Amino acid sequence: MTDAIRRHDPLVKGFASDNYAGVHPEILQALALANEGHQISYGEDVYTEALQEVFRGHFGPLAQAWPVFNGTGANVVALRAMTAPWEAVVCAESAHIHTDEGGAPERSAGLKLLTVATPDGKLTPELVDTQAWGFGDEHRAQPRVVSITQATELGTLYTPDEVRAICEHAHQLGMLVHLDGARAANAAAALGVPLRAFTTDAGVDVLSFGGTKAGLMFGEAIVVLNPDAVRGLRYLRKSAMQLASKMRFVSVQFEALLAGDLWLRNARNANAMARRLADAVREIPGVEVPRPVQANAVFAVLPAEVTQRLQKRFRFYTWNEAAGEVRWMTAFDTTEADVDAFAAAVAEEMRAQV
Repeated sequence: MTDAIRRHDPLVKGFASDNYAGVHPEILQALALANEGHQISYGEDVYTEALQEVFRGHFGPLAQAWPVFNGTGANVVALRAMTAPWEAVVCAESAHIHTDEGGAPERSAGLKLLTVATPDGKLTPELVDTQAWGFGDEHRAQPRVVSITQATELGTLYTPDEVRAICEHAHQLGMLVHLDGARAANAAAALGVPLRAFTTDAGVDVLSFGGTKAGLMFGEAIVVLNPDAVRGLRYLRKSAMQLASKMRFVSVQFEALLAGDLWLRNARNANAMARRLADAVREIPGVEVPRPVQANAVFAVLPAEVTQRLQKRFRFYTWNEAAGEVRWMTAFDTTEADVDAFAAAVAEEMRAQV
């Protein structure tokens, strides 16, 4: 028996973040499977060893996975392992490493972010060049890494060819490429390609692979695709407080997610529910969906009063207050009924506004 009590209504769903979702039942089963008995700590367990083959099955024979606690940790440790203290990272102005990680890449990794304004959250070789200059100039932080996000913070996707063009250009400049893949599963599902199509096969050197948004309780992974792109990662993970003592509980979750098709099922559902939501709200007079819906994010423009009333009924975030733009996220456990109830609430509040 446990003294813990349920303190929330499990039927209540929000559209603020796929991080709001619980843990997929198959992941919980895997955690229970790994729970009995003792295993060596700090990654020397059999689950972390087995996980390497799982990741190599998706990303190729050179791939090496380094489980960590969270996405910010994955990005910070990866970028720190790819750069020297005098080097910099070129990224989109909207990138998570710039807008939503509390300055951690700069504070903790000690590197400079060189940001680029983009219309859709995506870099191009030409946009990279706006910051990839000054090589050899001691007065400028030296551009070393291009970091792209898949799917982007604006819900858009890079095609494999677009990633390949960036990688080829960066490598010609002597730079490396990091991919923030917090929603890489959603991107692969939406594009209908394997995970390696826009990572290993496109020339990406290091990947931060997302697990939490895909149905894990906690955990992300740094996946090194080019062993020559990093140094000291073993030590940096520890010094950045991202080395789990009971790492088997991170690793077994990834094995359950990636050894079969759970990652794909979860991503397909989240993506499909976003499309369903977008299709529903587009039919509501006065609601604008200004951005393409390519993964599991829907952006909409609403009157401020409607947003305020809706937020009392469902959790979601305002993206651009000045423009009246909000963001709605769907998750692996979002159902058609959840979407339909939310769309009906949007229609009701819009009618009330008129």
